[in-house]
Amino acid sequence: MSDIDCRIEGRAGRITLNRPKALNALTWEMCLEIDKALTQWADDPAVALLIIDGLPCEKAFCAGGDLTEMYATGKAGDYGYGQRFWQDEYRMNARMFNFPKPVVTFLHGFVMGGGVGVGCHGSHRIVCDDTRVAMPECKVGLVPDVGGSLILARAPGRLGEYLGVTATRMGPGDAIHAGFADYHLPRDGWTGLIAALSETGDVAEVDAAAGPAPASKLAGLQGEIDAAFGGEGLRDIVNRLEVTSSGMASDALKAMQGNSPISMACTIELIHRVRGKERIEAALELEYRFTSQSMEKGDFLEGIRALIIDKDNAPRWRHDGLKSVPMVEVSSLLMPRGPQKLTF
Repeated sequence: MSDIDCRIEGRAGRITLNRPKALNALTWEMCLEIDKALTQWADDPAVALLIIDGLPCEKAFCAGGDLTEMYATGKAGDYGYGQRFWQDEYRMNARMFNFPKPVVTFLHGFVMGGGVGVGCHGSHRIVCDDTRVAMPECKVGLVPDVGGSLILARAPGRLGEYLGVTATRMGPGDAIHAGFADYHLPRDGWTGLIAALSETGDVAEVDAAAGPAPASKLAGLQGEIDAAFGGEGLRDIVNRLEVTSSGMASDALKAMQGNSPISMACTIELIHRVRGKERIEAALELEYRFTSQSMEKGDFLEGIRALIIDKDNAPRWRHDGLKSVPMVEVSSLLMPRGPQKLTF
């Protein structure tokens, strides 16, 4: 089996991620293969529904995108490689979101970054006890992308802003509460459900198999999060957190201290702009405004160096503090890209 296996089994189109040594990190080639399968199966009467999993990897459905080649090309001054990768990935994300048949995703272990783009735009998203969902892009100098900004914008209250800038990892109950998942089913029930879905092509099998959602810690913090993260910009949020005496506030500030200030400031603005939009294409186009400039004008290359290449966890961001990002810079990174804009 290659890095990804796309095939038809019974009534189901099956997509299985298979890079266990890399925690199923998504490559450009994998994005293209998924997009090809989605295109072929959309009008194929033999395919009643889609099943997407990453079960050959014990620890992760998909821990994110494969960023090493982006770093190498970006350091060499070639920003076009990353831009083309993101364009194809985002088009695949849109095709997944708009797929005309049920899409059942089995989300175990780490589901982060690019994994959210493959697994969390389905119609029936299943988590288990070890699922950990997060949008950690601000840690590496990006913003929540792959359509993740739309899910964050639709989360209850100001939970999207909180998750976007703190990169908090959600367990199964939190993922369902925040809108990243729909169903909970222990992993030992997955094989039987996949077999039933493949045989019958009937997505009602999911409702019959799933159990009640686990409790959500974030639901209990909703009021605190809404109060602290309701500001217009990053500076407002930090000011509120600094005068809030709670474990949530101190934990949030601690998490934010290590992230790229410009990425967090743009994340807040991005979520605000996406809120209320219905089409994922609008969110992806806004995300691309930032990511397409992130190597040259953002912190992306430094974030990858610090966390993935050198692993010193000591990034030297462009801005020194959480309150030091000028709004004019945020606006510049989210300006329309003109002829370089993302198209579908």
